[in-house]
Amino acid sequence: MGHCCSKNIAVNHDSVDADHVVKPPTSNHAAAPSPAATPGLSVSVPGDAATPGRYTPASSFSTSPFTSPLPAGVAPSPARTPGRKFRWPLPPPSPAKPIMAALLRRQGKTKPKDGPIPEEQGEGGGGGGGAEGERSLDKSFGYGKNFGAKFELGKEVGRGHFGHTCWAKGKKGELKGQSVAVKIISKAKMTSAISIEDVRREVKMLKALSGHKNLVKFYDAFEDTNNVYIVMELCEGGELLDRILDRGGRYPEDDAKAILLQILNVVAFCHLHGVVHRDLKPENFLFVSKEADSVMKVIDFGLSDFVRPDQRLNDIVGSAYYVAPEVLHRSYSVEADLWSIGVISYILLCGSRPFWARTESGIFRSVLRANPNFDDSPWPSISPEAKDFVKRLLNKDHRKRMTAAQALAHPWLRNEKNAIPLDILIYKLVKSYVRASPLKRAALKALSKALSEDDLIYLRAQFSHLDPKDGCVSLENFRVALMKNATDAMKESRVPDILNLMESLSYKKLDFEEFCAAAISVYQLEAHPEWDKIAATAFAYFDETGNRVISVEELAQEMNLGPSTYSLMNDWIRKSDGKLSLFGYTKFLHGVTIRSSNSRHRQLP
Repeated sequence: MGHCCSKNIAVNHDSVDADHVVKPPTSNHAAAPSPAATPGLSVSVPGDAATPGRYTPASSFSTSPFTSPLPAGVAPSPARTPGRKFRWPLPPPSPAKPIMAALLRRQGKTKPKDGPIPEEQGEGGGGGGGAEGERSLDKSFGYGKNFGAKFELGKEVGRGHFGHTCWAKGKKGELKGQSVAVKIISKAKMTSAISIEDVRREVKMLKALSGHKNLVKFYDAFEDTNNVYIVMELCEGGELLDRILDRGGRYPEDDAKAILLQILNVVAFCHLHGVVHRDLKPENFLFVSKEADSVMKVIDFGLSDFVRPDQRLNDIVGSAYYVAPEVLHRSYSVEADLWSIGVISYILLCGSRPFWARTESGIFRSVLRANPNFDDSPWPSISPEAKDFVKRLLNKDHRKRMTAAQALAHPWLRNEKNAIPLDILIYKLVKSYVRASPLKRAALKALSKALSEDDLIYLRAQFSHLDPKDGCVSLENFRVALMKNATDAMKESRVPDILNLMESLSYKKLDFEEFCAAAISVYQLEAHPEWDKIAATAFAYFDETGNRVISVEELAQEMNLGPSTYSLMNDWIRKSDGKLSLFGYTKFLHGVTIRSSNSRHRQLP
């Protein structure tokens, strides 16, 4: 969307081998560079007007083992990055290669012999099977054809690779005299059926989700022979990125909290409705006004998608510095957005990126293998709660990462004024619990008894959202709570389908104690700094109430494991009494087994 302009500040390239550099093109901005800009930073224009399927490349001048081209004392920018990359004569095997190939396939392009990555193609776009293939594409969206009659188009305020955003004023109707932002996407750049469907989905998503205070307001969509016009709220306060730069690269903790509360609230809203954004970064958050306490809005749903509660996506999209490890592994869901928020949190608190490199390959390798630095300044002066918050978002195991609702309940952000929203995760966990074996439910009940009061705050909020009757909840409570939040987006992503897998609750009620057992995630608790203590306490409860004599064969059947695992499971059972040991208990907790009419046992991932 790119409603507001960004800085375009020159970088001294003298200290870098010119043979290895392709300089980024000069950005065409509608506003002059800010005098408050940090010198030595190279920032490109927003990519939010681009056709979905793009991938934002790495900065050429990020922190690295090589000599910095920046002046002494000037740190690399946590900002968006130039649209070019270094080319080394003999590059090492690169994890970027299959990713680039996937992106090319998504846009219907053939692999270039030695060309730029997809979003670096010229303004003409290209690719997509040639003119004959393009003529066969249906580029009619069914939107209104009277854009010119309703709006007076003004200056350009942002530009992406496949389109641009302009200021406009309503000429008649409800928006008469009102300033708006118009995202203009060229139909000539829609060179594949996927790109056409992506534009259609973006409009559908904006229309379905519009209404949240931290989500850019959608007004209408139009088209003509050449373009699609998406009319939205005009945000005139600039990007979050610009404010980070204006503050010298980092925020005090209290100010960072105010930013993250807004981000997490809107992301929790999207995830509940089955929408994963997939391109969360400081450039995609705009302030409504220039005021210091202005409301912030998330923009650019061009890469977003609908995702069912148990679905895994596999297409690789996003921006290099903010992409989650599981996206690079091509199996991810809404948790990938929380990784991106973790990167934003790290930048807000310390002013630098948690993962960096000079090339796309290097960035991906860092994301997959490196750990963020929490030792160097300013981290020693940052509160332990803030560090724990960031670490629990930047966990490479997506199963151990906090959800947006859980992040809002984290001690660092928790505030009585800030409500904790309904979390779709509890539906997934309760679904598994009610279909689990009695032994597994007993193990989880013991685990829930080991939680501290601090850990129960999130669960109490979720239980309250279900509006319990006589202290208990049933399937109807889960259904009503979900329908209270229903939108067209939720229907599109088929979120209510999860209720069909919770039918066992039609004949059962959960009090708060059992709800806690059903709605806790073993994987997330493993990331808790006190996990060893929690597990030992839980096992003590389990040993008293639920532990029973069990054979290796029975245990393997419980966990849907074959005979080849028997030898590995001998240590899980105590020789003295034939019951599970502490080690066996913690291993058993991970194997959530369910029963169905077609298969006696099946293990969930």
